Amino acid sequence: MSPRDPLRCDQRQSTTECLQDRERSTRARVGVAPLRALFDLLRGAETGCAQVGAARAGRPGVFWRGRLVTAVDGTILCCPDSPANLTEFCKGGSSRGTRTGYPMIRVLALVACGTRTVIDAVFGTDRVGELGYAHQLLVSARAGMIVLADRNFAAAEFLTALAATGADLLVRVKNDRRLPICRTLADGSFVSRIGRVEVRVVTAAVTITTSEGARTETYRLVTTVLDPAVPAVDIVGLYHERWEIETCFAELKSTSLGGRVLRSRSPSGVAQEIYALLITYQVLRLAISDTTLHRADVDPDRGSFTVARHAARDQLIAAAGVIADTVLDLVGTIGRHVLDQLLPARRVRTNPRVVKRPISKYVASTAKGRHRGLSRPALITIEIEPILTAQPPA
Repeated sequence: MSPRDPLRCDQRQSTTECLQDRERSTRARVGVAPLRALFDLLRGAETGCAQVGAARAGRPGVFWRGRLVTAVDGTILCCPDSPANLTEFCKGGSSRGTRTGYPMIRVLALVACGTRTVIDAVFGTDRVGELGYAHQLLVSARAGMIVLADRNFAAAEFLTALAATGADLLVRVKNDRRLPICRTLADGSFVSRIGRVEVRVVTAAVTITTSEGARTETYRLVTTVLDPAVPAVDIVGLYHERWEIETCFAELKSTSLGGRVLRSRSPSGVAQEIYALLITYQVLRLAISDTTLHRADVDPDRGSFTVARHAARDQLIAAAGVIADTVLDLVGTIGRHVLDQLLPARRVRTNPRVVKRPISKYVASTAKGRHRGLSRPALITIEIEPILTAQPPA
């Protein structure tokens, strides 16, 4: 080897250190662009979402009244506490100015709820909020979609920009938000305006009953679905699908990463690693979606991500299918494993939200009584509250 060969090992290095240096050198030569290009090639809804007209009704859990159900939300990944990473990413902190934990990366995604495929994703420093990144995802929104989002995305500017793409929206807003009443509808909802966007406002009391008791929370939702023939109860029920994006993030962070921090010690390496994570996730989700595409009796969310991941890992270890056969197998080994081990139809269950990686052994007062444990079967009751259509007091 030439003395300048980047793959040459220093005799003072151990084998592990040598291999690590070779990997870093190779990744540095590849750069971020090829991985970004591969993600752009794979991202999107999935093949079944290209169907039009009556065919859309054949995919259970994917479409709602002819619209592709999607959700936008953000999550946080952590990376090593290296000097290079700290130049771009910040640690968590407190109002007293202390810094703790690992440097954090904010990831924002637009996800197809029915198949949990990633339509688009952006990421960067957590010093930029979710709304700051959300506008970058608008290029992937289009007519024929309905986008679900939580209260962080209820800003008038963002809703106006989202509506301008042609996509419908269903977003939760604060219960005390003052919205003008333009006209009332028979089901207790009313038509209002946010900026230049005409929206329908639905307020509902959602009660969850389990063996431990019942709790009720009031939800106020705004949507561009103005058709009075669409019941307000159906709109509230649809908002529950927003939680599919949380399952997507759990599959990325817990199933794929195992709850660990990223390992790259430079910002470019972090970008490479996140794109690699998204690419791997998308490939598996597309395989699951393609497998269930022609099974009208199977909801795509019954396909197990864990089963698909293990099947793909076993294929790689065995180097199986390296040389492609002349016959194109659309289902493949991964698909057959998924179909053989379909998850049962999802039941309505609930579990309290808890902090999974606490930074202190002392429990905050807001988290008391919210213990991690088994999820419980639940009964969900939705009651529209027309009384809240009155303007709140000034």
